[in-house]
Amino acid sequence: MTNPIADPLVELTDTDALSALVELDASPSGVAVITINRPDRKNAFNAEVIAALSQHFDTLKDADGVRIVFLRGAGGAFSAGADLEWMRSAADWTVSENRADALLLAEMLLALRELPQFTVALVEGPAFGGGAGLVAACDYAVAAPDAMFAFSEVKLGLVAATISPHVVAAIGPRRAKSLFATGRIFDAAFAEKIGLVDEVVAAAADLDDAMERLSTEIMACAPGAVAASKALVDDIAGVPIDEELLEETARLIADRRASEEGQEGVRAFLEKRNPGWAL
Repeated sequence: MTNPIADPLVELTDTDALSALVELDASPSGVAVITINRPDRKNAFNAEVIAALSQHFDTLKDADGVRIVFLRGAGGAFSAGADLEWMRSAADWTVSENRADALLLAEMLLALRELPQFTVALVEGPAFGGGAGLVAACDYAVAAPDAMFAFSEVKLGLVAATISPHVVAAIGPRRAKSLFATGRIFDAAFAEKIGLVDEVVAAAADLDDAMERLSTEIMACAPGAVAASKALVDDIAGVPIDEELLEETARLIADRRASEEGQEGVRAFLEKRNPGWAL
């Protein structure tokens, strides 16, 4: 993946400054929380925020001790999308510069999607444009009642191009067409109805309870099996059910049965004890 900090469009190279824009906290128990920290801008994206997110995702992909990753925004907003100053600067860029900049966002979203850990978006307030793209790229999303979503690019004469693969995968092509074409704002209940959000809690304060509940749930699962299960879904989605697919899925389960995790899981079940990863 391209290093966003080395890109000519990103002048900020101070890793401490990047960490201040997007904070990463990880507990010894294996829970990581990434917080976009621009509350004065409703956590809007700019090149530095994208670079910081990419940096943290790159760190987490090899963090074997991390089992679950939560993504949220500071100050009661998830992310209002593109920062206005960033968009104003982009108006003066060449097509080539704009393409390079857009590719950084696309690569950051892919890095999030490909994390081996279970990823959860905790959404309150606005999740517009690229912010909604972050939600779609996560494995699971929990929203507060005040969460609002929009793919509002068309209102600026743009299209939701870089986030589209993740959004279409989450909500389907027909629904994506209507929301991309109208740019309408929709609430948490509608987001849950179309599959962009998995659950809506009663109040924003309940997001912390959801974190604890989901962390407990994922700690009962073998981390290697979680990563393999995520990869499995991406590998078979849309693939015809034919002899080749049957062979591939049979090979996968055979490999998992013979793996250290598979052996430990079956032994623990038969011996009526917790497996090693759940101690």
